[in-house]
Amino acid sequence: MTRLILKGPLIVASYNKGKIQEIENLFIKYAINIIPVEKFGLAESAETGKTFVDNAKAKALETATTVGLPAVADDSGLVVTALGGGPGLYSARWAREERSFTAAMVRIHTLLGDTKDRSARFVSALALAWPDGHTETFEGVVQGNIVWPPRGSNGFGYDPIFQPSGHTATFAEMYPTLKQTISHRTRAFDKLAAACLRLPET
Repeated sequence: MTRLILKGPLIVASYNKGKIQEIENLFIKYAINIIPVEKFGLAESAETGKTFVDNAKAKALETATTVGLPAVADDSGLVVTALGGGPGLYSARWAREERSFTAAMVRIHTLLGDTKDRSARFVSALALAWPDGHTETFEGVVQGNIVWPPRGSNGFGYDPIFQPSGHTATFAEMYPTLKQTISHRTRAFDKLAAACLRLPET
């Protein structure tokens, strides 16, 4: 049975500052006090699942049971069709190997070469977990294409090379408010909000 979150605090199980900011912006109208996990000095959770949902659920559950408060976690990534779904679950690790998303974007460009199929999608899985072990999971997807060279200085991660379908700008060229209306994370959050959140009474 779906469980409602009526008030905070809520821990964000992430050390990605861009991701934390997006999640805070999504929750703001629900008047929930968001606390980054770094304030508790916890080590970053390992991502060993076979799906985005698996990883998000594991991170949220580990945080909630350790801290003793509800937690939300995101696992997301860029799935490029011509790369067999890569980098996919390893999106962050591609960047960490070279310590740079710039290097990771160059890697994608190099691997694609002259491939005509540039289709890709961003996937986000959001998980809510409570200290008693209850979890709720939600997934959002946005379709698009890989562009080169990278464009824009907003956003983070692979945003400069991802142009969502129906738009001429990359995620990194969009104002954050526009990106937030169409992003994969927002689509996952909309499902979460419909199931688990209620606006505060005015």
